[in-house]
Amino acid sequence: MRYAIATLLVGSLLAAQAGGQATDPPSTAGTGEAWQIIQPPQSTLVLARDSSLIGEIGKEWRTSVSIRTLPTYVPQAFIAVEDQRFYQHDGVDVVGIAGALKDALSGHARGASTITQQLVGNMHPDVVNRADRSISRKLREQSAAREMERHYSKEQILEAYLNQIHFGHGWWGIDAAARHYFGKPAASLTLAEAATLAALPKGPALYDPIRHPDRARERRNLVLSLMEEQGYISPATAAAAKRTPVLTAPDMGMPVAAPWVADAAARQAERAGVSLTAGGLTVYTTIDAELQRDATEALAAGTARVEKLPGYAHPTLANHAKGRTDFLEGMVVALDAGSGDILAMVGGRDYLLSPFNRVTGALRQPGSAFKPFVYAMAIEDSITTATVVYDTALAIPLDRTAVYRPVNADSAFLGAMTVREALVRSRNPVAVQLGMRVGIDSVAALAHRLGIEAPISPYPSSAIGASVVNPLDLVSAYGAFATLGSVAEPRLISHIDDRAGRTVFATVPQVADSVLSAPVAFIVRDLMRDVVARGTGVAVRRSVPDRVPVAGKTGTTNDNSDVWFVGATPEIVAGVWLGFDTPTPIARGAAGGSLAAPIWGDMIGGYYQARQSGSWDEVPAGVVAVPFDRATGKPADSSTLTDQGYTEYFLAGTEPGFVDPWSFFAAGPIDR
Repeated sequence: MRYAIATLLVGSLLAAQAGGQATDPPSTAGTGEAWQIIQPPQSTLVLARDSSLIGEIGKEWRTSVSIRTLPTYVPQAFIAVEDQRFYQHDGVDVVGIAGALKDALSGHARGASTITQQLVGNMHPDVVNRADRSISRKLREQSAAREMERHYSKEQILEAYLNQIHFGHGWWGIDAAARHYFGKPAASLTLAEAATLAALPKGPALYDPIRHPDRARERRNLVLSLMEEQGYISPATAAAAKRTPVLTAPDMGMPVAAPWVADAAARQAERAGVSLTAGGLTVYTTIDAELQRDATEALAAGTARVEKLPGYAHPTLANHAKGRTDFLEGMVVALDAGSGDILAMVGGRDYLLSPFNRVTGALRQPGSAFKPFVYAMAIEDSITTATVVYDTALAIPLDRTAVYRPVNADSAFLGAMTVREALVRSRNPVAVQLGMRVGIDSVAALAHRLGIEAPISPYPSSAIGASVVNPLDLVSAYGAFATLGSVAEPRLISHIDDRAGRTVFATVPQVADSVLSAPVAFIVRDLMRDVVARGTGVAVRRSVPDRVPVAGKTGTTNDNSDVWFVGATPEIVAGVWLGFDTPTPIARGAAGGSLAAPIWGDMIGGYYQARQSGSWDEVPAGVVAVPFDRATGKPADSSTLTDQGYTEYFLAGTEPGFVDPWSFFAAGPIDR
């Protein structure tokens, strides 16, 4: 009889409920009988190498947990505010319905759905649509709730409810809410945090503790008062929790959000036959969370600096047309020099505005950042770093009508200089001459041997980076200089485990040894150390301590559309690129040394702030060190001033004064 009377009141109550409890967005779950408890969709967690959370994959970010792993006050907080007679009713709270009707008639509308009814509607939206305010929907929901209570225990229902409901921001279930709002698993929630989360089902957007901490605190304190009234906590405990400020974790509860990493991991796993979108998996990546944060912050700060330059005329990230992404973009990637493990990957400036990953998907001109491969071939061809070359105007016929005339960024030609000075000052005509002397096809073959997959056009301009390359390939190839000849294949995923902790996919570092001879790699690396010490890359040293050896090269395309710095330390090889997705000149005078190098320096400087670095002091066999005089460009002697002396390195047999003993026989047989 009580149920019959209650159902007659439902129609009147529905209008009142429309202004009460918020309706969750439809879950992607559903199917089956409305009373059945089903496993809701799970997300895949993406972890850094230290097991900290850096990303999540899935339409619904959710990780289901056992109610028995939670502090007792977590479910109690939800019962207190959502369904205080949860343990007394059979799925439908007739007393609550009557009270809600009475309140509605007096102008104080509120809902009367039980936790069981909410679970039915949220778990089976295809059967019971809670946005439907009709009497028939309400009756179906009540019937299903009673049937659910006949098949499952109260503990099972409450556990399913806590794992099912939406907490805002696409975070579903108590564990995802705890991780992203407070940076901890649900098992570690405090009483105040549990009450804050219990406040959210009524209106996740309204009581969002990130955006509306004052509202969240008011609603949280109501939950704490209800818990006190219902005997779950003492007055003193409630009062202490109410005094706790509402504090949420930054970056969605992650040390650093790495959405481009999550996307790249998903694509790699899919290629290996492992679908991460199915959920319930854990991806262990090679990412260093601290370096990832340093890279993210350095790119954000560096691009903002560029946008504040006098005369900067492009749309900015903060001020651009809605729906457009024509602002300055950038990318940063860092790898372990020895293993190829990707330690940081930032594919752009704002993932929500532009999720395209420029690290893995872009093809851009590297400009002068390509020159180390040209110089490596030249040294391999016995051209020494002390060889005098000419930075001069060139006119190179390409066909009957076209003539190629390489120029320098400063529109000047500096005349005679050593090969070392030419790279330190990044003189384009010299690189073109060296490339043509050893053969652009030979340079291309070396680049491909080091891992650059994009075709290198057989034209002189390719010597100064006119052929597009993939940023990850370019940065990885520099690993040959850091390691003296080895290149490791970039690796992002260490292993993937399923829900039971079983490994379903794993990788090991793949290293190609001796793709470049150690003597050649050492000499080119020494040239690039000079680039950082006194050349176009000096901006790096503003942030990276002198105790950390650094070698690198700037890159700027002729039209200032792409600027780069790619460099290495004994532990890391990394690169920074800035430009527009549709190639456009960045600004007059834009250069890799002034725009990209400071970002690289900020990132690497942060990394080494509390770390020690290895050494590059050991000279490999096959390299001869000769004291030189920078003023004369010749071996040092007694007249060489201290500040003009330096060490020049040569492949054995190419150093000054070397006499090949076999050359004695070059003139022919000995005349007795």
